[in-house]
Order: sequence, then structure tokens, then C-alpha cells
Amino acid sequence: MPFYEYCHDAANDHAGPGCKHCRDGFTVLEKLSAEPLDACPGCGGPVRRVISAPQVVSGKAHMHRPDNIEKHGFTQYRKIGKGVYEKTAGKGPGIITDD
Repeated sequence: MPFYEYCHDAANDHAGPGCKHCRDGFTVLEKLSAEPLDACPGCGGPVRRVISAPQVVSGKAHMHRPDNIEKHGFTQYRKIGKGVYEKTAGKGPGIITDD
């Protein structure tokens, strides 16, 4: 389900500027098949859906972040020299060598 942003529709409001909730804009999680809101849930004033940029995650680079690795119980090391590895995420020794 996508998030939709709404704001006060001043062009169709003859009663006033709306409440702080709709003047500042608000976000609603709705099904794709849902009809767009036409009234502010706070004051009942007219609102319109506005177009906003989607959040796109490309590839799997976000899965290699240290916090994601630790969350799933893995340990990650990076090579810092010949046969020497330094821990970057997770539990375990800080440095591993081939000694």
C-alpha cells in the first residue's frame, strides 16, 4: 500500500483556510484501489492529493549495512592487510589474523 500526501485545497474552500493539519499537509497510507480523500479528517475542509516522489531502493546495497547485518545475527569483517581482517559488524573478535 502506498503513502499519499494531501494538502488543503484553497481553490475549492470558500469557508476559510482550513486547520493546521491540512494546511501543513498530511500523509495517509491507502490501498491503490481506494478513492482519494476529499475532506480533511480534522476540520472537514476540502483537500487534494498531491504528487510526491516515491522512495526507491535499487539493488541490495542496503542489506550490507552494519546495522542490518547485526540485526540478523551475522558478523562482517573487512580486509585491512595480508591475512588480517577487522570486524565491522556483529559479535566476535575485533581482529582476525592468519597467525
